[in-house]
Amino acid sequence: MTHPKHASVLLALLALQLTPVACKDKTPPAQPREAAAPTPLPPTPDAAAPESFRVKFETTKGDFTVEVTRAWAPRGADRFYRLVTEGYFKDIRFFRVLPGFMAQFGLSGNPALNAKMDTLRIPDDPVTQSNKRGMLTFATAGPNTRSNQFFINYRDNASLDVQGFSPFGRVVDGMTVVDAMYGGYGEGAPNGKGPSQELIATQGNEYLQRAFPKLDYIKSATIVK
Repeated sequence: MTHPKHASVLLALLALQLTPVACKDKTPPAQPREAAAPTPLPPTPDAAAPESFRVKFETTKGDFTVEVTRAWAPRGADRFYRLVTEGYFKDIRFFRVLPGFMAQFGLSGNPALNAKMDTLRIPDDPVTQSNKRGMLTFATAGPNTRSNQFFINYRDNASLDVQGFSPFGRVVDGMTVVDAMYGGYGEGAPNGKGPSQELIATQGNEYLQRAFPKLDYIKSATIVK
């Protein structure tokens, strides 16, 4: 039988062996994940969204429009529609922009609102569409953890399909605006020098304005009539 002290040493060594190590020019970008740990699912689902609707985003780089098809991912579409109609997307930073991969956004500049959204997770949707260029998808922290973070694919990222990332909409106008979002800060902490999701969640835009002033952001998002 292994002595408890020896066992703890072996476990520590194993943990070090399993820690991801970034290899320059060889390691692909990390997946569009949320940093928060999974939390309980909400007791009731969001109200059903229209079968199809368009949302116009006004940003610091210009405007772009997303078309959502509810049949692609019903729960995801319902949550997105709720956030738009409640006026959630105001002063929302594109905090993780990785050129050639994707642009991630959705964390609120208000820490109290982030704490609230962390308790409103929704179940996953089956993947019915591929993460092609221009597709809009939820970022996750694992199974059944979607809430208020999203990403737009810059390229065809089919490898994300088998990992459960279910697109629910696509950019139909202004993809060049999305391409122009500032991506100079690179990967987020702790794997890079970009913004920390934990600090965004707890300190909001005060942290981003101080440490990452060049980030582009969403001014507003409205349903296109």
